[in-house]
Amino acid sequence: MAAIEQTTSSAARPARMSAKVDFTAMVDLGFLLITFFMLTTSLSKPNIMAVVMPETEGVERGEDLKSGQAITLLLGANDKIYFYEGLATGQLDSTDFSSKGLRRVLLDKKSRVNAEYGEETKDDLKNPGQKKAISKLYVIIKSMPSARYKNIVDAFDEMKICGIARYVLLDISEEEQEYIAKR
Repeated sequence: MAAIEQTTSSAARPARMSAKVDFTAMVDLGFLLITFFMLTTSLSKPNIMAVVMPETEGVERGEDLKSGQAITLLLGANDKIYFYEGLATGQLDSTDFSSKGLRRVLLDKKSRVNAEYGEETKDDLKNPGQKKAISKLYVIIKSMPSARYKNIVDAFDEMKICGIARYVLLDISEEEQEYIAKR
């Protein structure tokens, strides 16, 4: 590992000692430690939200969407949500992502739709043989270019929390962008 060499010269100087250290063992130990920590470290797995696509085969056309069953959410800058009820741009209101904001708006609209149009029952895919009630509320989510990706994920989370089964993400129209800009 370490060796000491003595060099002698013909002059009257005393013998000079130089030390050489062999680092081969240290490099081996370093690679062993790197390998050990790479194998024992657990890598983080990304969290994924499942996207359920609509069925395309064997689906009968149901009744058309009524204006009273829809609410449109326009995701804007600074975590602001503009919304209007119905399919056509109507009275525009705004809220935020708090539990007293978007969640209250969605639950209020859901209860009004359930009272007016009722609920439908479908087979529960998670619990075979059981039925579950599904609201006839449709939520249309549109994101402005100034909105953050986090806002879209938060809106999807609120759909899951509020138990809304029918929602869609669409592109925002220029008319809606101008409508918000005038506000």
